[in-house]
Amino acid sequence: MTESTQSSPRVTVLTKPGCGLCQKALVVIEEVCTDLGVGWTEIDITQDEDLFAQWWEQIPVTLVDGVQHTFWRVDPDRLRAALTR
Repeated sequence: MTESTQSSPRVTVLTKPGCGLCQKALVVIEEVCTDLGVGWTEIDITQDEDLFAQWWEQIPVTLVDGVQHTFWRVDPDRLRAALTR
C-alpha cells in the first residue's frame, strides 16, 4: 500500500501487481492529488479476498471519498473537478 502524507486520504486506488493500467492511473492520481494537496492511498486487491472478488474485472478502480469515481482509466480533469467540488 502506498499513501501520500499531505492529508487524510480522499482518493483510494484499487490495483494489482503487474497491471499496466494501474501504473498509468497512479501517475495521474499522484499528479492531481499533489497539485490539490489531497491525500490518496493505493490498495493491492490481491491482498484481500473480498476486494479481489468485488473489483478484479474493473481495476484500477478509483474511489473518491469512498465512492467509486472511475475504473480502468483516470481522466485528470474529471478527477480534479470531483476533488474541488
